[in-house]
Amino acid sequence: MDSQDKRIPITLLTGFLGAGKTTLLNTLLWQKAFEDAAVFINEFGEVGVDHLLVEKIDEEVLLLDSGCICCSMRGDLPKALRDLFNRAQRKQIPMPKRVIIETTGIADPAPVIYTLLNDHFTAERFRLDGVVTVVAATHGADQIEANIEALKQVTMADRLIISKCDLANAEQLDRLTARLAALNPTASQLQSSKGSVAANDILDCGLYDPASKIPDVAAWLAEVRVEEQSSLRRLSYGKQRAPTPQTAHNTEVESFVLKFDEPLSWSGVSTTLDMLLQEHGEQLLRIKGLVNIKGEPGPRIVQCVQHMRYPSVRLPEWPTDPVYADRKTRLVFITSKLSEAQLRESLSKAAALIARFGVTE
Repeated sequence: MDSQDKRIPITLLTGFLGAGKTTLLNTLLWQKAFEDAAVFINEFGEVGVDHLLVEKIDEEVLLLDSGCICCSMRGDLPKALRDLFNRAQRKQIPMPKRVIIETTGIADPAPVIYTLLNDHFTAERFRLDGVVTVVAATHGADQIEANIEALKQVTMADRLIISKCDLANAEQLDRLTARLAALNPTASQLQSSKGSVAANDILDCGLYDPASKIPDVAAWLAEVRVEEQSSLRRLSYGKQRAPTPQTAHNTEVESFVLKFDEPLSWSGVSTTLDMLLQEHGEQLLRIKGLVNIKGEPGPRIVQCVQHMRYPSVRLPEWPTDPVYADRKTRLVFITSKLSEAQLRESLSKAAALIARFGVTE
């Protein structure tokens, strides 16, 4: 993928039951940034689009006054995207400039991401632009503690939307923002009341900004926020009460940064990442990295979600931010039941098998 990527960007909109995804979509449908967008939802009635209807193509596709194409997600996602693209090719509907996919409240984002990356037809014509997760300010913190799906939705997000802020008190907001920062310090947080979010704040929230040749790597990698959370966790270690069975899976989520001084070979990095994903896939909720590859003028961007590794991205040059003047490789991890020490041990074992991959402590 590069800055000239012509594939249609897809935003995955997720969030647990009652988070407010549908309310958010209703406020987005008329924004200019959504012109010529396709929105995949589970049921038309849930979004309340009847008064927007211009033309009903069939039982699965509506054309809206706003210029959006509204699609009902019946059946598998690759088929739905294939049908959308083929209809546009036949001039039955406009070719969408972007796609928004709203998942069900109890959906694990990982299988959807896997489908978008691995279905051949889909991957050739669409690209995953970012994962946006909606979390209710009123009860989102409790849902994260009690439901593994809600936890995954948060940890896999590129952007976190805190909804229903008008219904929450300051204590609830403070508790939730702190918890989200601890679970996923790499994702920016936005606060919303009654679905009020600007489309531009959630679109193009993944790695690449189409308006610039080099993305804001510092904001995307969020190395500083991750290290701050790691320091807070170390300070509080041993002071927490023993987790209850309902919350044990959340207390074991960690985030940390590993740095490597010397340039690495891409074959070594690629093989090592694959080995890590094979050994610890379920425990590796997210990996984000800026990697210095031998002989390349700019770094490579790597990103993984559980068992899946995204296609790498080559930057033509190093970011100008002074933080990256040292040109070190930086890998940000969000893990579950996998400590930094355990991960370093796995990396060392992999390095022993791959002579060209150097591990610097």
